[in-house]
Amino acid sequence: MNDDRELDAAFAAHADGALEEAYRRYAPALQAAARHVLGTAGDARDCVHDALVRVWAKEGAYRPERGALRSFLMVCVRNEAISRKRSDVRHVATERRAAASTPAFGVDVAERVAIRSALGTLPREQRDVIELAYWGDYTQAEISTRLGIPLGTIKSRAALGLRKLARSLNKQDFV
Repeated sequence: MNDDRELDAAFAAHADGALEEAYRRYAPALQAAARHVLGTAGDARDCVHDALVRVWAKEGAYRPERGALRSFLMVCVRNEAISRKRSDVRHVATERRAAASTPAFGVDVAERVAIRSALGTLPREQRDVIELAYWGDYTQAEISTRLGIPLGTIKSRAALGLRKLARSLNKQDFV
């Protein structure tokens, strides 16, 4: 895969090594585009990774006759970044409403704010899994299907996130 056209064809055919080569060639530009929307390098790296995996998993998503792979991936990453940004805005609005609402299930407002604050310190992948499980009422298997991520990864993210939350909340006065 010496030139871009060879890589384009190899990527479309799901040839061995094509995904890795596309990442090697285009990751810096893709991450820059994602960072422009999301604001942080870590979020940008995650966005690029998830977008590339999603494209690779969907047979026929990229067709060379419709344009260059680099351009196609740039659009995919930009769309993923915008979706993530919109999701974050919705999460903030939900958190504000939750903090302003009356206490439920014996959790007072201060505790709820502390929990939301602790959730905000988690990496996005762990936070999303925990929120889908506890507020979305999804099982780990359903979360795996919904996010298109292996069940083992979902279980790991949930376990890591819950351990971090426990450590963070144990530092709070109310615990």
